[in-house]
Amino acid sequence: MTNVPTIDGKRLLKILRKRGFEVIRIKGSHHFVRHADGRSTVIPIHSNESIGKGLFYKILKDCELTWSDIESDLQIDRLLAVKLAPVQTFATSKKELLPNATARKIFGLVGEELALVEAEFERQARSNIQVINYLGDYLRASGGKRVRPALLVLTNYGVGGEGSADNVIRLATVMEMLHTATLVHDDIIDNADVRRNRASINARFGNQTAVLMGDWLYMSAFETALRERSLEILDILTRLTRKMTEGELIQMTMIARLDITVDDYFDILRRKTAFLFSACCEIGAILGGATLEVQNAMRDYGLNLGIAFQLADDILDLTSDDQSLGKAAGVDLLEGKLTLPLIKLVQSDKSLKAVFEKIMFDGDYSSFPRETIMDRLRNDGINDSIAEEGKQFARPARKSLDVLPETEYRSALEEIPEFVIQRKA
Repeated sequence: MTNVPTIDGKRLLKILRKRGFEVIRIKGSHHFVRHADGRSTVIPIHSNESIGKGLFYKILKDCELTWSDIESDLQIDRLLAVKLAPVQTFATSKKELLPNATARKIFGLVGEELALVEAEFERQARSNIQVINYLGDYLRASGGKRVRPALLVLTNYGVGGEGSADNVIRLATVMEMLHTATLVHDDIIDNADVRRNRASINARFGNQTAVLMGDWLYMSAFETALRERSLEILDILTRLTRKMTEGELIQMTMIARLDITVDDYFDILRRKTAFLFSACCEIGAILGGATLEVQNAMRDYGLNLGIAFQLADDILDLTSDDQSLGKAAGVDLLEGKLTLPLIKLVQSDKSLKAVFEKIMFDGDYSSFPRETIMDRLRNDGINDSIAEEGKQFARPARKSLDVLPETEYRSALEEIPEFVIQRKA
């Protein structure tokens, strides 16, 4: 039987009215409910009382309704009752989000532009549908470093463009909307409860709502991108979304697989993470009127940067804590995902296959503490090995910037690869 949430009589009567039922209070706590097509029942409850599961299903049966018929109405009714915390924008909280001095220096260069991105995101997430407004506010209030729009703006300035121009801000917002949509959908797939130190959309409002909100963000992002009237940019965005979706599907086929190879890992990484970084930098260059040579160089810069970023992320998942990450630490293995640190551990010690298999099956680290894995990663030199691999991608990323003139924006782009490798969150 479906797990029905607690619902009071008042809310159910409201939903039944929306479904075309006439509700008439007949005596004391009894309400007569009828539909024009003849369906009717008597509901023996006060409007402010909670309804037991048995009575709830009797009412549905009498009204010839199913749980799925009213589930969406119930979710929307709950959403409209939610009082959200005031939205905390990137512009007002970037010091908290970026505690690293290097990060504040890099992103401080485009702080005003990121404030414009935040305002544009708010505008694009506004709708005449009240539920979408609530969800949009909730997502934006979750914060985030806004790395991807910052990359687009920095690249645009770096190639000689005007990073504060309306079309640059719009496209930077598009990239953040696409990124946010992927996070919403990823959290559903992963059954994640926390994102950026608060309840994820799916945990707070349910999977159905989260799926639709992610879809709405994707469509809104493309609608905004269409205003640029650039087939070149639309080609990049459609290829990007296809690759990200393919990456998620490929990863799903690898869940709980202990025979995943390094090549498999990097294929998923590029599709799910690096291509988005690459697209941000390439589009920034296009909007800045860069030559094809410079556009390609910026595309390569973003790709290598994205790989270095994810390599650091996978180490942090195993070695950091929930508060620093803004999500549950050590969750990749619990979800059946073998990332590069774990692949290398298995390669060095085959007996760990059975250990990791049990952790995946149990869904916790009770049989083999995460601290023990952290010790193995450190003592076996795997942390250092992956940090070195990150540098191997950071070096060509910086080399790609040789096509740019010497400016403060190029200097910032040169510092970002080292920042993503050394970051602690």
